[in-house]
Amino acid sequence: MPVTDSSLRDEYAAAVERVAGRALDALTGGGRAVALTDPTSTAELAALRVLGPDLFAAQLLTGAPLESVTTASLAAALLAFPPDPAEPVGQDALVVAWLDHVSGFLAGRAAPQPAQPPDPEHWQRWSVRMAQLAPLALPGLDGPVHRAVRHRPLALARGATRAMLRRDHRTALRLTRWLAWLGTPVPLELPPLLDRLRLVGDGSRRTELELAITGLLLTEGLR
Repeated sequence: MPVTDSSLRDEYAAAVERVAGRALDALTGGGRAVALTDPTSTAELAALRVLGPDLFAAQLLTGAPLESVTTASLAAALLAFPPDPAEPVGQDALVVAWLDHVSGFLAGRAAPQPAQPPDPEHWQRWSVRMAQLAPLALPGLDGPVHRAVRHRPLALARGATRAMLRRDHRTALRLTRWLAWLGTPVPLELPPLLDRLRLVGDGSRRTELELAITGLLLTEGLR
């Protein structure tokens, strides 16, 4: 890999960590809004787009009004990084389309709604897609993806168990987040699973943000 590619990857990863840290601070009481601090920073705009709905975790989990500075920042990120019309149609593109649709909704910016959620034909592949769509597991959000989740708690539980056995803790956490969002009896005991995920987490700010969101969904019964 060229050095420049590696440097860019590190820059974008660092930006995601910074933005995730701001969202976590807002969620835990250290701030209110997640704003674009440097309009010229491509890496920061990309990070805002990556975090998408999770930028509003504090507001959606507490019922506070959405912050206009956050909606404006996310709208700027979506404008800077629009979907690629040449992207092949497939399950990966469908995941991105759903994330963009919900991000656009929260940012007050129209984004087309995909015709359907990811294909549920095979539980293993479907659970991986649902892990990628975990930013949609927040109170106040609803739609075809959420309805699909409500109908397949066993597939989510199987996916989370498989991910834990494979030591894919990020996927396991994101599926646990969906199970916590469901707020109904599910085929796994979530509190000990979440405790284990806290112990084996990678320590990143993004993982800490997802742990905090999942914990609130679980303890507060928010949907």
